[in-house]
Amino acid sequence: MSILNNLARRQLVVVTGKGGVGKTTVSATLGRALAAAGRRTLIVEVDPRENLHQMFALPPSGGAIVEAGPRVWVQNLKPRQVLDEIVRERLPLEMLTRRVLDSSIYQHFTATAPGLKEVAILGHAWRLLNGLGAMGAPALDTIVLDAPATGHGVSLLAAPLLVAEVIRRGPFAEMGGELARFVSDPERCGIVVVTQAEEMPVQEAIELREALRERIRRDPEALVVNGLYPPAPSDQGQDDALVSLWRRRRKLNEDEMARLIEHWEGPRVELPLLAMDRGPHLIRALQSCLEPGRGAWS
Repeated sequence: MSILNNLARRQLVVVTGKGGVGKTTVSATLGRALAAAGRRTLIVEVDPRENLHQMFALPPSGGAIVEAGPRVWVQNLKPRQVLDEIVRERLPLEMLTRRVLDSSIYQHFTATAPGLKEVAILGHAWRLLNGLGAMGAPALDTIVLDAPATGHGVSLLAAPLLVAEVIRRGPFAEMGGELARFVSDPERCGIVVVTQAEEMPVQEAIELREALRERIRRDPEALVVNGLYPPAPSDQGQDDALVSLWRRRRKLNEDEMARLIEHWEGPRVELPLLAMDRGPHLIRALQSCLEPGRGAWS
């Protein structure tokens, strides 16, 4: 089964990995590919710096859900907004809602309660998938979540169980329990780890898989190795120093790929390093590499 067919069976696809390995690029590529396969797909970014819009040549969304093409939408999510919306739903009187949202107790609670922001992120996805989003939100088949890097990504997935254990009553407790069941179900939630074929990212990817097994008893559905150098030319020609550097980088990629193959079981996708700026052309080029039988430089 191809990676796309595998992931298309899930409602939520969580993309995580070491910072700087191209998680947002991979999230955009997977989201666009799932949409092209017929899935109504939202790609959600939780980085406050908001980079996802660049992949689709869109202006910053400011937190709104923005259409980015046929069957694909993007959003930069603010977790606090999700928590505030839950309060508004549970308290019908605007005056009472405002008093709660403005209170120092609520603000301290939302800022410090362990796992609450992570539950807000997952809860937002769960609510949209179940048709509980704000007025005008699109009906969705799949959400691709561009999750925080490595350790924070594991904490994101483990947070619902933590919240369900710590907070015993109220809407956040109910959400924690529902999300714990959702995340632990491999038929509904898939995990994709992104790495690069370099020493530190590979080591973090291997450790991330072990942490997922330990904390949520799950293996990732796929590993994406991003940014692979092309084979170096056999003759150095005029740019001896440049070609020598090229060969060293390619050799490093090959050595680390061998380590990954030795230590990582399961599906793996390889994406090439392309001399393109962020944008639609890049994700279209990478999307073709997701097809069965395609390698990074085949």
